[in-house]
Amino acid sequence: MISYQITQWSHELFKLQVRPGGCYVDATMGNGHDTLFLCELAGETGMVTAFDIQEKALLATEKLLKEHHMEGKARLCLDSHTNMEKYLEAESVDGIYFNFGYLPGGDHSLATKADTSVEAINKGLTLLKKGGVLALCIYSGGDTGFEEKDRILECLKNLDEKQYIVIVNTYYNRKNNPPIPAFVVKK
Repeated sequence: MISYQITQWSHELFKLQVRPGGCYVDATMGNGHDTLFLCELAGETGMVTAFDIQEKALLATEKLLKEHHMEGKARLCLDSHTNMEKYLEAESVDGIYFNFGYLPGGDHSLATKADTSVEAINKGLTLLKKGGVLALCIYSGGDTGFEEKDRILECLKNLDEKQYIVIVNTYYNRKNNPPIPAFVVKK
């Protein structure tokens, strides 16, 4: 049965666009669940590079990958997603996955911020191959506020329609600021 939580839903839509065995980026590794998903998608021939600024996130991801015999499938970078171009070549990536907000179970004061999130999205777009996809799980309200959501959506809205297809989904009948799954495909 398919789960309709934002991460599972966006994983399913992400798989429809990318090719298995590709080069993927987890821009916000958190506890490693998206990194694991990307490692499984990468299979034997692909690769994953994952980013987080918190050592706690890197250690949790290492542990999860080891439990699933995926250690060595991902390069884990204790660095900001705003620096991903230092690790990857332009137009070399098949898919990038963002899950904005804070580390589940972590310090809520250490959360993604509007300025760095928009910067990372723009840098990620330069790394995508033609046909590559950027998946974004956008949260608002509660601890994360609305500024980041509004700035990300404005950034996406202003992308050149000749270069990108932007699709923003919504949980239309959910109350209390539901998360927003969004996708950008590079033409």
